[in-house]
Amino acid sequence: MDVKVKRIYEEPARSDGFRVLVDRVWPRGVSKEDAALDLWAKELAPSTELRKWYGHRPELFDDFRARYLQELEEHRERLEALVQQAGKRITVLTATKDVDRSNAAVVAARLAELAR
Repeated sequence: MDVKVKRIYEEPARSDGFRVLVDRVWPRGVSKEDAALDLWAKELAPSTELRKWYGHRPELFDDFRARYLQELEEHRERLEALVQQAGKRITVLTATKDVDRSNAAVVAARLAELAR
C-alpha cells in the first residue's frame, strides 16, 4: 500500500487514491466539495487533551507520537478497516502546516505498518 501525507489545502490529485482527513475540527476556508474527501475520520484525531498538550511544538513530537500511538490502539479495528477500504493508495490529510510532525504523519505510519 502506498501511504502519503498531505495538507488539505493542497490540490487533490488522482494519484492521492483514497483521501481521508484525520483532524477533529474541519479546516478553515475549505469547502467539503473542494476537499474531495472519501472519508473524514475525526475519531482518529488525537484527543483534545493530547492535542492541546502538544501544541505543535517540534521538541515534543517524539513524546506526542508515543502517546498518540497509545490512543490509536483503541481504534485498531477502525484503522485495519481503513486499510481494507482504501485499497492500494491512501492520502492522509491534515490542516497542520508541519505535516512531518503531525497527527496525520503518525496515522500514515501506522496504516503503512498495518498494511504489511
